[in-house]
Amino acid sequence: MSEHKQFSIDWVLLTGLLVLSVVSLFVLYSAGDQDTDLLLRQSIRITLAFVVMFAVARITPEQLLRWTPYLYGIGLLMLVIVLGAGVVGKGAQRWLDLGFVRFQPAEMMKLAVPMMVAWVMVRKPLPVTLPTVIIGFIVVVIPAFLVIKQPDLGTAILIAGSGLVVIFFAGMSWRLIAMVGAFAAAAAPLAWYMLHDYQRRRILTLFDPWSDPLGSGYHTIQSAIAVGSGGVYGKGWLNGSQSQLDFIPERSTDFVFAVFSEEFGFIGSLLLLLAYLFVVGRSLYIAIEAKDSYTRLLCGSLAVTFAIYVFVNIGMVTGILPIVGVPLPLISYGGTSMVSLMAGFGILMSAYSNRWFMH
Repeated sequence: MSEHKQFSIDWVLLTGLLVLSVVSLFVLYSAGDQDTDLLLRQSIRITLAFVVMFAVARITPEQLLRWTPYLYGIGLLMLVIVLGAGVVGKGAQRWLDLGFVRFQPAEMMKLAVPMMVAWVMVRKPLPVTLPTVIIGFIVVVIPAFLVIKQPDLGTAILIAGSGLVVIFFAGMSWRLIAMVGAFAAAAAPLAWYMLHDYQRRRILTLFDPWSDPLGSGYHTIQSAIAVGSGGVYGKGWLNGSQSQLDFIPERSTDFVFAVFSEEFGFIGSLLLLLAYLFVVGRSLYIAIEAKDSYTRLLCGSLAVTFAIYVFVNIGMVTGILPIVGVPLPLISYGGTSMVSLMAGFGILMSAYSNRWFMH
């Protein structure tokens, strides 16, 4: 049990998050055609996300551990409900409409899955054994499969990744890793068969976007042009030709990094990556300082998964990864994704606040 203590905030991590939030407002003002209404909506969402972070930070790691199975179960139930009665948007059935708010249950599973896998991993002494690993994989696969059915391959990959990172951190042996790798390679043809046609086209287009420059290759080509045209120092804020002339698709959401790179160039992009690295590094430090296995596994997963989000989005924008619809964390315009991310940082804040009081 944790001792009663005064709540404390990790000002180092908070500073990094505030810097990224300010960058978001600057780049979205440009990407959104200098729309002050869009800027106001994003400001409200950022404020709400920070409120959620501070609220979650007040929850102790012991409470999170007790609530984990219930949160995971509720998340699974909502994913099932989405498939039957979810709101359809942009060809996908991903949202639940409660009347006063509409949200994606899949975003909740970005936290519930690593929490549940960590809960499973610490049931027995670490490092993990094969039966525990199998149970952990089942915990990951079920929600990932339900999200793929929406269809939302990008979010499913991130959910699966967050759970697999926990299993890896739990002390999975290299022999088990090799076995999983061999299984994944054997299952690749089946996975390819299960993909939708547009998802297969996105993967094939990755290797030759110019084979369909006005269709499936358009996003990759235009974003790569924008990133390259920024040069070393960029064209300056509000002066990106690709973004201001509407060549970049989804420039406020998935491809906001292309706007940023064109306007601030290589130097600006490098500084942004350093800001992300700062947040990830501090998060890993908090994970290391945690005094129980559950919190350490969960916080380590949240830190690495956040880094994966950044890598996938920037890789997608620069043309080294397929387009999977993953926003740039804390920068892209959006509500549900930002709130779920900040809830994760709330867990990290809680771990920091309780770091010397865990047994």
